[in-house]
Amino acid sequence: MQCQMCSQIATVHLTEIVNGVKKERHLCEKCAQKEGITIKAHVPLSELLDSVVSAQKAAEELSDLTCPECGITWPEFRQAGSLGCPHDYVAFGGPLRKLIETSQEGAMLHVGKVPPQIDRLMDVQGRLLRLKHDLRQALTEEDYETAAKLRDQIGHMADS
Repeated sequence: MQCQMCSQIATVHLTEIVNGVKKERHLCEKCAQKEGITIKAHVPLSELLDSVVSAQKAAEELSDLTCPECGITWPEFRQAGSLGCPHDYVAFGGPLRKLIETSQEGAMLHVGKVPPQIDRLMDVQGRLLRLKHDLRQALTEEDYETAAKLRDQIGHMADS
């Protein structure tokens, strides 16, 4: 099959189904990369088998892990998704650390999630606090014209 863009031999075959409509694309590697399609290299079978065997050995070793305080095993934790007691953090130390790092994208301290609009909200909140401070100052100095303008600005910010 030929690349639909340059007529070279197509090595990347894509099938998209959108709203029940099937669309096929056949591209060579160069044209696929130009289109922004990431191509992963083929993994040799021996490498794939080694990784499967390693994963199996690791799973067998982890199945023996048990917390001496509450008795929960690593497989029970993985199935339930929650630990049995605070001592589990020590009992499952290494594998639990790897699991946390993976789920927290490498971070070992949970920092929580921040709303996407937080920067805008913090900026508005900061400006509002400054305006209120300036309003109090203007009233203290009996500068009522400035105080009226500040009051209107605060009211406008509260309405939006």
